[in-house]
Amino acid sequence: MAIVSEVMTSEVRTVHPDMSIIEVATVLADGSIGAVPVVNDADEFVGLLRDEDLLLREAGIHVPTTIALLPGIEFTLPSHLKRFDEELRIAAASTVGELMQTDPETVSPDTSLEDLATLMHDKQVTHVPVIDGNGKVVGIVARGDVIRHLARTK
Repeated sequence: MAIVSEVMTSEVRTVHPDMSIIEVATVLADGSIGAVPVVNDADEFVGLLRDEDLLLREAGIHVPTTIALLPGIEFTLPSHLKRFDEELRIAAASTVGELMQTDPETVSPDTSLEDLATLMHDKQVTHVPVIDGNGKVVGIVARGDVIRHLARTK
């Protein structure tokens, strides 16, 4: 059975939390990559920044709809409030650290490809950082990497 280390990209670009949004946008665009791991000064993994996060920042803020149930009684769906809070955080971000996902899904190099594919499907993620036992980034797997591997082996 195939494992993550067989399909991951091992030459990974990383960025730091204090980098500007403009700098990381250039890294993503120049490298034609969809996500970049964020590391601290000790090169330990601290988060993930996706191209989608940058798009959300530019998309604007959706103001939650409030529903009047009866005169004087209004209701806003909690999910809309959560989305609004997240959109405000994203719109105000000026550094990678303010915009990055701080608890993204990760895998180890010896994770099975089946487990990775299940994770990507179930959690609806397109990029998964590969982290070793010391918290260091050793690779990243994009959805396309998994599909290319399947195409080669079938």
